[in-house]
Amino acid sequence: MTVHSSDNPGYPEYAAENAMELTRLWVEKMVVDLNLCPFAAPEVQSARLKYGLVEAETEEGSYQEFLEELSKIAGEQENEHSTSLVIFNRSLTDFEDFLDFLDFAEQAIDQSGLGGVFQLASFHPAYCFDGTDPSDLSNWTNRSPFPMLHIIREGQMSRALASYSNPDQIPERNMALMEKLGREGLIKRFPPLQFYWFE
Repeated sequence: MTVHSSDNPGYPEYAAENAMELTRLWVEKMVVDLNLCPFAAPEVQSARLKYGLVEAETEEGSYQEFLEELSKIAGEQENEHSTSLVIFNRSLTDFEDFLDFLDFAEQAIDQSGLGGVFQLASFHPAYCFDGTDPSDLSNWTNRSPFPMLHIIREGQMSRALASYSNPDQIPERNMALMEKLGREGLIKRFPPLQFYWFE
């Protein structure tokens, strides 16, 4: 899908070529400004959150590029590269295919000896939690402009959770916020949402 910036002032075309820019805006406007992840702001402000763009059009090519991103973060220090958001701008558009790919990616972490060092969080334009209706607004806590895998350092996450009061309430709070904002509120917050809204 391509939507021209004239249709959506202040934002680039919603197209694969602009995936990086749209993702940065999504992180800023949705994840940080809405505090969906209480630990995101310091990583964004310090530039320790890195973005990796996987431009392969096949699952095999996407898998190889994901492994390259995993190797990159594994070879760098936490104080310089604490976490990676891997964006698949030309593949994995089908949510079920994406979930299968997520399984392979998690297996790759274990097989490479990095189990317990890194873990993955997943985001997708058509994200749907098991047992929920696709139209349920709670799904928007994990919906993003493009399919994404977030590579997280487990040690860093454990330290962050230990310093946060009632971390178990974060998912419930986020879901309640999605319901409160509603479709119109979410689109107002991040206008490109109107172009990848899935019912």
